[in-house]
Amino acid sequence: MTVEAAGAGPRAGWLRSIGVAHESSWAAPDARRRLQLGLASIWLLDAVLQFQSFMFSKDFSQMLAGTAPGNPAFIADPINWSAKIISQHGTATNAIFALIQLLIGLAIAWRPSVRLGLAASIPWAVSVWWFGEGLGGILNGAGGPANGAPGAVIIYALLAVLLWPGRRERPAPFAAGWFTGASVARALWLVLWGSLAYLALQPATKAPKALGSMVSGMASGQPGWLASVDNHLGAFLNSHGPGAAVILAVVLAVIAIGVYLPRPVARGVIVLAIVTAAAIWLAEGLGGILTGGGTDPNSGLLLALLAVSYWPLAAARPPVVSRPIAATQSASAEGA
Repeated sequence: MTVEAAGAGPRAGWLRSIGVAHESSWAAPDARRRLQLGLASIWLLDAVLQFQSFMFSKDFSQMLAGTAPGNPAFIADPINWSAKIISQHGTATNAIFALIQLLIGLAIAWRPSVRLGLAASIPWAVSVWWFGEGLGGILNGAGGPANGAPGAVIIYALLAVLLWPGRRERPAPFAAGWFTGASVARALWLVLWGSLAYLALQPATKAPKALGSMVSGMASGQPGWLASVDNHLGAFLNSHGPGAAVILAVVLAVIAIGVYLPRPVARGVIVLAIVTAAAIWLAEGLGGILTGGGTDPNSGLLLALLAVSYWPLAAARPPVVSRPIAATQSASAEGA
């Protein structure tokens, strides 16, 4: 046995422990892997958006500082501190931000490093939620479902947990529960969508003209067709805002409890969640990704991806990955 061969086992074990070991066989992507690739695509989109010229200007740091007012000091002070640093070192800090998001996206997309990518995305998402989004406006009264509350980036962290490629030992009727188990996954769904229902009834959304102004404000800098949609929708909501907020809250509450219902009903609720997420994304102006100043697609797209991960599957457990043909043939030959 050569020295290289002797050290191969421990080295491979160490690489597997940090999530970057090469797999000896290839397996077709299952539902969870396809969802991971969808999440990776959004991270890569974020990286592309972070490379926009706007992000290298002082406007970016000013945008971040704008999330501080109204928040408690323990939230606002770190935001102002980070915005000041970014203002003074805009090129370097933004290049680092973009590179981090690029590496996270690539790591999740590459199967051998998916664990490393998902693990890295969680602290990064939480830090951006705090320093960049002011916790999504949930503490300063400005957050609502139509402007990204409770913070788009915290949904990245939630998806990283739900889509973690752990051992498939716990039965779950949807991909989001394969690692955490169905009970925990359902509880997380209930908390997220329930919080959205609660926020829909707060003054930032329910007050007269609040929802309409929120949606109309998304039209600035958008392409003509999207600006027209947001302006017309905003005008309608200016006249029917409180009623629309109540209807939205009811819909979000139904979605929140939908994963606890029987499978046929749950599937209908998941469809409703996807449609609602699409409507929220449209109201958000697609997160400003077409304006040259958007940092991410905002919460609507992520809510849709999250909803797909809860789609009830035919089997309670994920499919068992079969061995490669070559390995099967080899085993047959040995048996012969």
